[in-house]
Amino acid sequence: MLPQMDRPRILDIGCGAGIPTLELARLSQGEIIAIDIDQPALDIFARKIEEAGLTHRVQAINCSMFDMDFPDERFDIIWCEGSIYPIGFEKGLREWKRFLKPGGHLVVHDEQGNISEKLGLVSGCGYELIGHFLLSQDIWRREYFAPLEKLVNEFETKLTDDPKTSEELHQAREELDMFNKNPERNSSAYFIIKSRP
Repeated sequence: MLPQMDRPRILDIGCGAGIPTLELARLSQGEIIAIDIDQPALDIFARKIEEAGLTHRVQAINCSMFDMDFPDERFDIIWCEGSIYPIGFEKGLREWKRFLKPGGHLVVHDEQGNISEKLGLVSGCGYELIGHFLLSQDIWRREYFAPLEKLVNEFETKLTDDPKTSEELHQAREELDMFNKNPERNSSAYFIIKSRP
């Protein structure tokens, strides 16, 4: 849904270990600043950037979305995949608009709740809705939870004395249990919006 752009400047908010960021770099040929506050994930991401030969185009920075201090109108695209919830949908749209060039695009992936309200906020926050789409519970099951369950089952069969690994397995198992109890609550939406000048 995004138009073709020549080497866009992209801000990826909440990049984690950078899997979507690297795909953005591949698809866009743009320059990306990716931020997160999870330093271990950023360390993994930094290695991936180097291995992919993208150090000239992709930069991973430890920075909170609450402390961003980029110049106004710097980015063509702001990408926020699954991480707007700490600041809130409306506040994120309002505060991040200044970082977009006039006519720049914001792509937000968020939980599906209050979708009608969120669609209404788009115009009120100074944007035009390009489109939106849902990721159903079936997509989540097939693309995320089934592979996660396979990994958890594999690792649970191995004895480990590492407390960090045990805790991560426990958290993953809890996430799987929550999905299996309420799969209908596990759907999400992407919003593709354009900043009005």
